[in-house]
Amino acid sequence: MKVNLDQWYKCDIDRKVFKELTKRSDWQGIKHVSLWIVFLFLAGYMAFITWGTWWTVLWFLIYGNIYMACNPVWHECGHRTAFKTRWLNEIFYHIGSFMYNFEPIRWRWSHFHHHSYTLHTDPYDYEIQVTKPTDLLFVFLMHLPGGNLFTFLFFHLETIKHALGMKSIVMEDCVPENERAKCRFFARTHVSIWLGIMVISVYFSTWFLALYLLLPFLYGTTMIHCIQFIQHAGLANNVKDHRLNVRTVKLNPIFSFLCWNMEYHLEHHMFPMVPSYNLKKLQNIIKDQIPKPFPNLFSFYKQVLPVVIKQATNPADYFKTNIPDKVN
Repeated sequence: MKVNLDQWYKCDIDRKVFKELTKRSDWQGIKHVSLWIVFLFLAGYMAFITWGTWWTVLWFLIYGNIYMACNPVWHECGHRTAFKTRWLNEIFYHIGSFMYNFEPIRWRWSHFHHHSYTLHTDPYDYEIQVTKPTDLLFVFLMHLPGGNLFTFLFFHLETIKHALGMKSIVMEDCVPENERAKCRFFARTHVSIWLGIMVISVYFSTWFLALYLLLPFLYGTTMIHCIQFIQHAGLANNVKDHRLNVRTVKLNPIFSFLCWNMEYHLEHHMFPMVPSYNLKKLQNIIKDQIPKPFPNLFSFYKQVLPVVIKQATNPADYFKTNIPDKVN
C-alpha cells in the first residue's frame, strides 16, 4: 500500500508552533478517560437501579451513548496521541477496540489507509465506505437507536471471518502480510470473549452482561454516528485537499467532550499528529486558511442534508465548500 500523505494540501504553520501543538500529555489523556469512565459508571448504575421501570430505557440509552464514546478513545490511542506514554495508548486502544467491536489490528491499518486515501474510490476508503452517503435509508437509520443493525452484523461477521482464518477484502488491501497473524489472534480473542459473555448470560439467565458489554453498539450509537456523519457527508470524492473532503462542525460541550474534540476533524486530518486536546488551538491558528466551521449541528443538517439527498440520484454531486480566496 503506497502512502501519499505528503501529496495532500497542508496549511502554512510556524514549525515551532506546530512542534508545541504536537506535544502529548499523560495528564490530558488520564483526565479525559477517567471522567468518561466515571460518567459511564454513573449512567450504568442508574440503569441498574431503575430496572423494571420505563426510566431504565432512558438510562440505558444514555449509558449506551456514553459507552460508544469509546470510539474517540480508540481513535486517539490508535494515533498514539491520547497519552505521552506508549503503553497507556496501547492498553486503552485495545479496550476501546473491544468496546466498539473493532478488531484492533485490522482497524489500525484501515484507519491508516483512511488517512492516506480519505474519501477516495481508488484506492477505496473502506472506513468511510464512499458509496454510503448516497444510501438514504442507511443515513436515516444510523441516526436512530437500533438502526445500526447492519453495521453491527458486518463488523461481527468480519471479525468471525478473521477468527476462522479467512481473509476479507479490507485485510487484503490494508493489513500487511506480517500483521495478519496478529489480526487473526485478536479476532479469536474477541470472539472468545463474546462467547464467554453469552454463555454466562444463558447460564445465569440474565440480560445484564449483554446489555452492558455487547449491545451498546446496537442501541447506543446515535451520538457517535451523528458525529461521524458530519465529518465527511456530502463532500467531494477523489481530491487531495482535506478542506474539500473533511469538515469541522462546532458541537455543544457534552458532545465535544464525548467525541474528544473530533468535531475539529478537518484540522485532525490535515495534521494527524496533533493531539485532540490541542485541535482547538490549531483551528485558531489556521482558521484564515480553511473553510469556516459550521456553527452547530442544525446549521450543518440544514445546508448539507439536501446535498446528501441529491447524491442519492446523482453521486457526482457534492457540497461546494468555500475555501478562503487568499489561500486557493
